[in-house]
Amino acid sequence: MESNTDNNNSKKGLLFQAGILAIAGVISRIIGLLYGSPLAAIIGDEGNGYYGAAYAIYTIVLLISSYSIPSAMSKIISGKLAVKEYRNAHRIFRCALVYVAVVGGVGSLVLFFAADILVAGRSALVLRFFAPTIFLFGFLGVLRGYFQAHRTMVPTSLSQLIEQVFNAIVSIGGAIVLTNMAGREDPAKRAVYGAIGSALGTGSGVVIALIFMYLVYRYNRKAISVRIEKDKHEEMPNKEIYKMILMIVTPFILSTFIYNLSTSLNSTLFSRILMHVKNMEESSVAYQYGIFSRKAMVITNLPIALASAAAAAMIPEVSTTFARGEIKEAGHTVSRVTRVILMISIPCAVGLFALARPVMMILFPQKASLDEAAMLLRFLAVTVVFYSLSTVTNAVLQGIGKVNAPVINALIALVIQSAVLTILLVYTELGDIALCIVTIVYSFMMCILNNVVMVKKLPITTDFKKTYILPVISSAVMGALAFGIYELAALLIGRTALGDYFVNLISTIIAVFAAVFVYFLVLIKSGGASEEDIKRFPKGTAIAGLLKRIRIL
Repeated sequence: MESNTDNNNSKKGLLFQAGILAIAGVISRIIGLLYGSPLAAIIGDEGNGYYGAAYAIYTIVLLISSYSIPSAMSKIISGKLAVKEYRNAHRIFRCALVYVAVVGGVGSLVLFFAADILVAGRSALVLRFFAPTIFLFGFLGVLRGYFQAHRTMVPTSLSQLIEQVFNAIVSIGGAIVLTNMAGREDPAKRAVYGAIGSALGTGSGVVIALIFMYLVYRYNRKAISVRIEKDKHEEMPNKEIYKMILMIVTPFILSTFIYNLSTSLNSTLFSRILMHVKNMEESSVAYQYGIFSRKAMVITNLPIALASAAAAAMIPEVSTTFARGEIKEAGHTVSRVTRVILMISIPCAVGLFALARPVMMILFPQKASLDEAAMLLRFLAVTVVFYSLSTVTNAVLQGIGKVNAPVINALIALVIQSAVLTILLVYTELGDIALCIVTIVYSFMMCILNNVVMVKKLPITTDFKKTYILPVISSAVMGALAFGIYELAALLIGRTALGDYFVNLISTIIAVFAAVFVYFLVLIKSGGASEEDIKRFPKGTAIAGLLKRIRIL
């Protein structure tokens, strides 16, 4: 009985810690979305394009050199802590710091000296300002992984929030200062300087988060030392430790690298084909890419993060039941998770499609690119569903031991989407719409390919009507009414003395609240969701309570 209680407590603890990390991730996305609006107003769509192109390459180099370190370190060190080898756990931690110093240093040098090769045109200068961040992020990653191995996500979560807050403050401040330095005579120079200011914000966020994690480590240093002194296990040689780090880190790097390569590859193909094959002006190319990457894509990332957070607390159950040989129960859990994800992602996608222009006007009200940005958001809305599902299927496949499957699937999808993008850019005049099309292709293929592998390993029974048809119908009704309510509210409020922005803001808020009410009303009354289903949402118990009070549930 005690053993079962301990297992349950351990499981609840892990779920709680995963929940903390997921919530921190969502809040970080929200902060990123909010500060992106004033930043876009300062540096413009062209500046956003230079920053977006540089950031895509920076992310890839970061993935190779440092980004996989927290997960890898957590896995290695937690294994040693589980058998109370505290001395070896700390030796691994110290060797990891040396490892990231070397790899991060190489990554920084590559980013700085090969910037002109990695990105086209003016984005190279922006990319060079990301170089020091590559070096520093490795140390931050090791510290985060060290505390995650101790089964506490609080330091990592707080450091993520601190990083994003300082990123926002310095990005906006740096952009203001540098664009003023550039003056208004040369718009391209002003855009590049603004993008550099934003890059400095990314670096400053990492610096502050690193200082915070170091202080957390110093605070715990005495307790760590006491455990090390009492440990009598044989010390591992450094050679064995470095070999272990390489063996564990390499698969993490390979999978994350391939899975995240699509953004940087799309950026490179888009810039180089339009500039060198279509002979477009660099400013025009950057302008289009800025609208796509720093406006439309940024908005779709938030509902995807919400769906991922909803899945985060449920996925460990799949791993546990599968490991116990309870295959049928694992499949049943996946079915439940999928239903919840679709009940969140489908209405989000429809809502973004129906209210694309109002939402874009609230967050990025620059009139020159408003209509184009709203059009791109409508195209990308469907990817909210595809990416949300592929996030879940990735986690399920990793949880049941099929860790290579998502990597292979991502590689297949990457090759196909790159070929499609090249054809569209060379033989059509679609421009940034081509980026939307291949994003849809990539996310859809990941869904299908992952699902094909998953259903071979798990007996998943899907109630097609409740999982797909009723959420789609409920969302369609919701979207139509939300659009109509927005237009009516805008017409009525527009007669007041309020400006266009506040008329749009108030009308959108009214439409969104009405949309949520209508969606749950139609979904529940049609039999598409029960009280048990609603309670699986983030804050589901509170939502169920509210729905009961207003007599929907």
